[in-house]
Amino acid sequence: MNWDDLKLFLAVSRCGTISGAAKQLNVQHSTVSRRIKNLEQSLGVSLLRRKQNAYKLTVEGAKLESAAIRMEKEIVGLDAAISGKNDSLIGSLRITTISTMSSSILMPIFKSFCEAHPQIDLHINVSNDTVSLANREADIAIRWTNSPPEMLIGKRITTVASTVYGSTSYLKNRTSASKLNWIGAKCCNFHDSWTKQYCDSRTQQFNSNDSSTILSAVREGLGVTFLPCFIGDACPLLKRYCEPEPIFDLGLWVLMHPELKNNARVLAFRNHLIKVVEGQRQLFEGNKMNGELFTQ
Repeated sequence: MNWDDLKLFLAVSRCGTISGAAKQLNVQHSTVSRRIKNLEQSLGVSLLRRKQNAYKLTVEGAKLESAAIRMEKEIVGLDAAISGKNDSLIGSLRITTISTMSSSILMPIFKSFCEAHPQIDLHINVSNDTVSLANREADIAIRWTNSPPEMLIGKRITTVASTVYGSTSYLKNRTSASKLNWIGAKCCNFHDSWTKQYCDSRTQQFNSNDSSTILSAVREGLGVTFLPCFIGDACPLLKRYCEPEPIFDLGLWVLMHPELKNNARVLAFRNHLIKVVEGQRQLFEGNKMNGELFTQ
C-alpha cells in the first residue's frame, strides 16, 4: 500500500470532495480520482460513497481512515525526531492564515517575530480553505472559528468581533436597513451566511470572494458588509452601521498538530503571537472608549 495514496484518501475524507483534496495537495482533480479508484480496486472494497455533493466514508473507509491516521502520526513524529526539528530555532516555519488577517493585523506580528528570530524562515500560506498540518502543508494554522478541528490542538487567544460597516458618506443619509445595498461577501462562510441572513436573501449587485476587494468596495460606497472590527475600525473612511453583537463573535485560534506540540519553532511563534494579541485584545474585541478606538 502506497503512503501517498493514503494521504490522498485522508485529504478526501477530511475535505469531503475530490476538488478540495486536489487543491489542498496541489494536484490535479483527475489524479486524486484515479488514485482513489486504484486504491479501492487494490483493496477490493468501496471506501467512499457520494452523497449530496460530498463524499462520505463507507464502513471499510472508516476503518482505513483510522489506520491511516495512526500511520500519519507515526510519520510526522519520526520526521521530527530524525531531523531534530523539535529542538531547533533554525530553519523554516510554515504558517497558514486567512487573507483577511495576513496583510493587516498579522503583518506587524510577523515582522517582530522575524526580528526576534532571524534564523527562522517564515513561509505564509494565505488560504481560507482547510490546510492539512499533518501533511506538512503548514506547521501552524491561525483561524477564527468556534469549532476548531478535533484532530488539532491549540489555544483560543481572543474573541474576534464583527459588525456591519459602510463608508461614512454612504451611511450619512441611510438610517433604514431596507435602504441599504449589501455587498456579497464570499470570502468566508461566516460573513457570507450573515449577509444572506440580514439582507433577506436579496441578490447583491456586487460580489467578491476576496477580502481586499470587498474592503475597497465598502470604501468606495458600493454598500455595506460585515467586517471584523479590527479592520473596519482601523479604516478612517468607514463607519459602523450598528454595534457588534455577541452572536457574531468568533474565537481566534492558533492551532497545531499534536506531534508538533514540543517543536521549538512552533512554540516560539505560538508564544509570540499570544503575547502580542493579548496586548491588542481591545482591538480584536471591537471595544471603544468615548467613541474612539481603545489603544494601549
